[in-house]
Amino acid sequence: MQTFGQLASSPSAASGSRLEQLAAALPKFETRGMNFFYGTHQALFDISLKVPQKSVTALIGPSGCGKSTYLRTLNRMNDIIEHTRVMGPVLLDGKEIYSPDVDVVSLRKRVGMVFQKSTPFPKSIFDNVAYGPRIHGNRNRQSLVEIVEKCLRQAALWEEVKDRLKDSAMALSGGQQQRLCIARALATSPEVLLMDEPASALDPASTSRVEDLIIELKQNYTIIIVTHNMQQAARISEWTAFFCQGRLVEFGLTKQLFTNPVQKETEDYITGRFG
Repeated sequence: MQTFGQLASSPSAASGSRLEQLAAALPKFETRGMNFFYGTHQALFDISLKVPQKSVTALIGPSGCGKSTYLRTLNRMNDIIEHTRVMGPVLLDGKEIYSPDVDVVSLRKRVGMVFQKSTPFPKSIFDNVAYGPRIHGNRNRQSLVEIVEKCLRQAALWEEVKDRLKDSAMALSGGQQQRLCIARALATSPEVLLMDEPASALDPASTSRVEDLIIELKQNYTIIIVTHNMQQAARISEWTAFFCQGRLVEFGLTKQLFTNPVQKETEDYITGRFG
């Protein structure tokens, strides 16, 4: 498998100065030979991957291949499952996130997450977005008002709900609820957004809005998205990692991986021969 550096520096992979700069920069996340276990069952094997900053990295692969498990290791969401363990470095800005001195609450403030199924709280639209800042000690009403408006604007939802902020979030449509969850994740000022198939339950129009939003957000955030939809990965990501049976088969620029994959296993999956 070609390395991140080799892919980024090869002539066929060069696609503009922005991608070259991203490849040369310190990765936002890095795992080095990482293994993950559910009890005695090993789910991930020797995963070495560097995730560039302020870009979209897609994780693709057949069901059960480990891509969602890998995503959840990046904000220690797997910690809530009993008898799980990680072996091997998982680095955020070069620092080990599984170190005993790491505060998990602070980590999850830096690394937000949006799930496959929209999960608004049974509260008002305003209180959903303000929830995170309040948990972290912000009780200033004016500050919360500003945060809520800013994040709803970032999530392309403000114009649709600005006159309904006191209404229940449960009254929103599915697509609106998912964008509300994105706004809620943005409210703690994260550096990274993890997205686990965020559009898989949405209609085509809502999916398109979420995809447009992801493309816009990558200017300020590092986004890592699990998707079963290869067309979606091709549309929104700059980098793609292909997982199969708990292993990272190939990683590189999305355009190159989809048009000229290095590994035959990747080509077989992309062309529909399996998966």
